[in-house]
Amino acid sequence: MKQRNKIITIVLLLGAIMALFMLYNTGPNLDYVIPRRAIRLATILLVGVSVAYSSLIFQTITNNKILTPAIMGYESVFILFQTVIVFIYGDKTFQVITHQDNFFYAVLLMMAFSFLMYVLIFGKGKQNIYHLLLLGLVLGALFQTFGQFLQIVIDPNEFSVIQGFMFVSFNKINTDLLLIAGATLLGALLFGQRYLKYLDVLALGREHAVNLGLNYHKLVKIYMLLISLLVSVSTALVGPVTFLGILVTNLTYELFQTRRHRYMVWLCSGIACVALLLGQFLVEHIFNFSTTVSIVVNFVGGLYFMYLMLKTRKAL
Repeated sequence: MKQRNKIITIVLLLGAIMALFMLYNTGPNLDYVIPRRAIRLATILLVGVSVAYSSLIFQTITNNKILTPAIMGYESVFILFQTVIVFIYGDKTFQVITHQDNFFYAVLLMMAFSFLMYVLIFGKGKQNIYHLLLLGLVLGALFQTFGQFLQIVIDPNEFSVIQGFMFVSFNKINTDLLLIAGATLLGALLFGQRYLKYLDVLALGREHAVNLGLNYHKLVKIYMLLISLLVSVSTALVGPVTFLGILVTNLTYELFQTRRHRYMVWLCSGIACVALLLGQFLVEHIFNFSTTVSIVVNFVGGLYFMYLMLKTRKAL
């Protein structure tokens, strides 16, 4: 199938699944059902674009197709932050801090974490991206362990508040938070648009990018802050979505034999939205909410990750 036909197929498939998601089995109470489905649809689109965009950029600057921003420990930082505020304030957490303030603090903390790691690794200009990944992996494990320790010692009723942040859910979205997240994502996309052309060169590798005149360290810093902002939007809205990034980026690589990022980011975003909408449709109408979309996506993504590992091993 030609590239143009593949793109048209993705667009038509996304439109068809959006229509199916909104209109399937609505019943007589349209005034009640349609607005709530519209909120979930908007949330899925925001999360899909955030995950796909951040994962594609991350794989390009690391030059590795089986990594996602989760390896940097962003999600561990987010869960630790939620655990700490629940540990301090208990079941009165959201009487002291609003959902909007919680979103802003989480975004700022994750961006600060990203900037701190960049300064620690690239501060003297002698290290590379792999030292940054290693430090992120170690700190992520440290934060995850500390968070689990706090979760063990708090009251079980208070732990249920944290559980709401640990598992993906599109059913309890705060509309005020949705507007803030949408504005944040739009700002990030507009900011990142001017730097997309440099990703085509960075995909050639660090040495080639430097030889072609790019300021490698400056671009990596910009992309890391952009990734932390996008991961913050998706994680703060619905929680960690670990395997979705690997699934949709590699499907995009397989379907479209191009490395032009100005097209790849939108194609990858479309595939991510299709995957999330299909997963949420199955959860609502096939499994009757007996499971979550994160379990469906992580199950399919996990199988695909194992396939990629076996495929890479055979190629060596």
